[in-house]
Amino acid sequence: MSLPTIVIVGGGAGGLALATQLGRKLGKPGRANVVLLDRNTTHVWKPLLHELATGVLNSSMDEVDYRGHSSAHHYRYQRGSLSGIDRQARQLHLAPVVDEQGEEVLPARQLGYDYLVMALGSVSNDFGTPGVAEHCHFIDSPQQAKAFQRDMINTFLRYTDPTLRQHPQLTIGIVGGGATGVELAAELFDASRMLNAYGVTATDHQQISVHLLEAAPLLLPGLSERISQTVQQELESMGVTIHVGTAVKEAQANCLVTGDGDVIETDLNVWAAGIKAPPFLAEQGLSTNNKNQLKVAKTLQSVDDPAIFALGDCADCPQGDDSAVPPRAQAAHQQAKLLAKNLVNQLEGKPLHEFHYRDHGSLVSLARYDAVGSLMRSSASRGLFLEGWLARRAYASLYRMHQLSIHGAPKTGLAWLVDKLNRYLKPRMKLH
Repeated sequence: MSLPTIVIVGGGAGGLALATQLGRKLGKPGRANVVLLDRNTTHVWKPLLHELATGVLNSSMDEVDYRGHSSAHHYRYQRGSLSGIDRQARQLHLAPVVDEQGEEVLPARQLGYDYLVMALGSVSNDFGTPGVAEHCHFIDSPQQAKAFQRDMINTFLRYTDPTLRQHPQLTIGIVGGGATGVELAAELFDASRMLNAYGVTATDHQQISVHLLEAAPLLLPGLSERISQTVQQELESMGVTIHVGTAVKEAQANCLVTGDGDVIETDLNVWAAGIKAPPFLAEQGLSTNNKNQLKVAKTLQSVDDPAIFALGDCADCPQGDDSAVPPRAQAAHQQAKLLAKNLVNQLEGKPLHEFHYRDHGSLVSLARYDAVGSLMRSSASRGLFLEGWLARRAYASLYRMHQLSIHGAPKTGLAWLVDKLNRYLKPRMKLH
């Protein structure tokens, strides 16, 4: 009798943590085949993409190779992109894999499953705004983050030449005052200082203007007003121009046009306003919401097919009060932990547990200058407000917790030591 096959589509925070746990619980003792499918060959923790975009994070040091990780944690890695689901035959259709020159590396193929977990994460939602796709950078993947960093450095270099300079100040427009937009705005000033210190460009942070635009009345609309106001004060003290209650109706090559008709001239644009699940999910005959997220029960099973599960940003999971679980990394980790238990129960014929989200608080990084947030939140408490050095330490611990979930304590401890040593051995940012 063949072993049951569990396929996890997407190697983000939730998908990789789930593959690691199932590999230990089911793959190692030979109780099931656990397969992780991802179009990329490496994993980078998504909350760090804003650091990768500015060069503060060196992806070669912090990325996880799926092949090596799968070998160490008893699951199989398959490279590929999902192009369709045959639910009746329980088969996935995978698109061909091509290289940078468009040459086929792997042909189109099929992958069978007994249980399927969708962990595809999310992408930025441009809401159909004209010009955004053509004239704005997105930071949803390591590839997009690296593309932004190349363009950022080139823009800084061009600004040093008066004949190529387009505006009195090098101006960067960021649309979206959520965590990504706020953290990127702070990192840009830090990156400009370091690029100048290392002699890469002659552009100083005082020659940079950053405009952060948010349609809601406050920055970080999902967090408390105290956190929002503190973050806004910190950003303004750095020199960021904040536009709250300001929607963008069009993006052009060198400007952003607001809903009021104002024009903000820019050299570089970033879109970080809103998220949605990949449009592909809405084309599979499964129930989705208006953000393409799969509708799931509290057991994280699709409302249409009990053999299909979803977690993280691509799942529309009810919380019980007419709201859904928020698309946050801590939610994906909690769902991965529950789903690892539920899939074991499924194989053993035991009842499945329901997911109950626990908000442990939120932290926002403002580069190396500061961090702001709250911890230990509950339904009866707003939590402990943090800022400064203590908040920075707490923010750094979030990444270590992610590393613990996918590597274990010994390797996470070694990674921490290597990071400390590299602070003395390597430049503070990636310069190419």
